[in-house]
Amino acid sequence: MARGLLILCLLVAGAAGAQAATAASASVYLEDLTWPELRAGIEAGKTTILVPIGGTEQNGPQMALGKHNVRVKVLAGKIAHALGDALVAPVIAYVPEGNVDRPEGHLKFPGTITVPPEAFEQVLEYAAKSFRLAGFRNIVFLGDHGGYQKDDEAVAQRLDREWASTPARAYALTEYYRASETEFGQLLKGKGYSEAEIGSHAGLLDTSLMMATDPGLVRADLLGETKPGDGAHGDPRRSSAALGQLGVDLIVSRTVAAIRTATSRR
Repeated sequence: MARGLLILCLLVAGAAGAQAATAASASVYLEDLTWPELRAGIEAGKTTILVPIGGTEQNGPQMALGKHNVRVKVLAGKIAHALGDALVAPVIAYVPEGNVDRPEGHLKFPGTITVPPEAFEQVLEYAAKSFRLAGFRNIVFLGDHGGYQKDDEAVAQRLDREWASTPARAYALTEYYRASETEFGQLLKGKGYSEAEIGSHAGLLDTSLMMATDPGLVRADLLGETKPGDGAHGDPRRSSAALGQLGVDLIVSRTVAAIRTATSRR
């Protein structure tokens, strides 16, 4: 009896372990994979790597400092699933936010982290070179923050010149950021929300997107407490996950289409 029970327990444990391994290998997130799983995925055709770029900064009193990092990871995962041949790199969370010796903007609030633009560009460059070395052919930068879009483009252009005689290419697609800011803002205006309410940072648009991607990072009890000077630019009181989901769908569809168009031109 005891021996039979032991065998049953071992079988159950083995099955659970196999299920966990299968789930990990099916993940689109590179960090979840072992190197043999990654190599097998690339050999099977997953030759596009999405590099999500976030940023750690203040987001008003009602939203956590990691907004950009969490949001871009979730959205990159959805984009990778939709593409079918893509994986998602670890999020780059340290980005240019200004000069620590003359702090302005977000740097006036505790928790905002900055790095020099040249250091940021070098991180992008060597991350991309590492992905090329691993076998990826399409390295796609997805920037969730407006402050470094030109840096993304500069690095992609340099890499493309360097890789001109190889199959690898780097892309800094502005469609992701344009959809998350301009197009989603226009969509909200069409639904009757004012530009002042939508805001440019930590307002209705930003907060709704966060509610749709990770509501745990939003302090719902503080939505009505924002005031001038606290880091929020906009009015988040009517934010909702339902509104945010409209933005999620828009960002994913626009970015998937842009990646397919860009990579088909090779």
